[in-house]
Amino acid sequence: MIKRMTALVLAGSLVLSLAACGQKEPAAAANGQASTSAASGEGAGAAAAADKPKYADLFSQSVFLGDSITEGLSYHELLDEANVQAGAGKTAEFALASNDVEELAARKPQHVFIQLGSDDILWPTDDPKAYSLKFYGQLIDQIRSKLPDAQITILTVTPVTAEAEKEEPRYRNIADYNGGLKELAAKKQTAFTDLSPIFAGHPNLHDADGIHFNAEYYSLLLDFLKDQV
Repeated sequence: MIKRMTALVLAGSLVLSLAACGQKEPAAAANGQASTSAASGEGAGAAAAADKPKYADLFSQSVFLGDSITEGLSYHELLDEANVQAGAGKTAEFALASNDVEELAARKPQHVFIQLGSDDILWPTDDPKAYSLKFYGQLIDQIRSKLPDAQITILTVTPVTAEAEKEEPRYRNIADYNGGLKELAAKKQTAFTDLSPIFAGHPNLHDADGIHFNAEYYSLLLDFLKDQV
């Protein structure tokens, strides 16, 4: 029975990753490092790579847990893979099912940044928000039990472009989902960071798919979070 449940979870993960997320991986990889939203994307990538030593030092005791959006931190070489625990199609439920907490605990971070939800809101159920946040809460509880002294910060789900929202209307629920994350953070007494200020005055951060981001975004993200570590 356990093997069957595991197989179902893995199969569900694959279906969500391929169908709901359109094979979510850093869009630059899928598009040959092509970003139609930023003409200077290649230059920004080089600048980001040059800044890696600074960010690697600042976040040396941190781990970012998330999906393919978070995965961009290591893909664009802003942080080492040891500081990024992420994968395409990752949801709070899948993080629990795949024992991500055990792997996270083995890294012994002082700070844990969680950014999940861009896949959770696409879950094919009547109330994806309630369904997801139930597992999100369990994930936080497990992390706290394994890493009682670590600071946990919930990061909001990042926005998509109007074109991406038109193609996938469920992305219209991002703001509502982020409201749920804020309430969850208060309930679980974790830190909560709204990432929306990053996008004020920076309209060209998305990659070609309108969901993922170019290297410039990740530099802005780490600059935005650096005071928290």
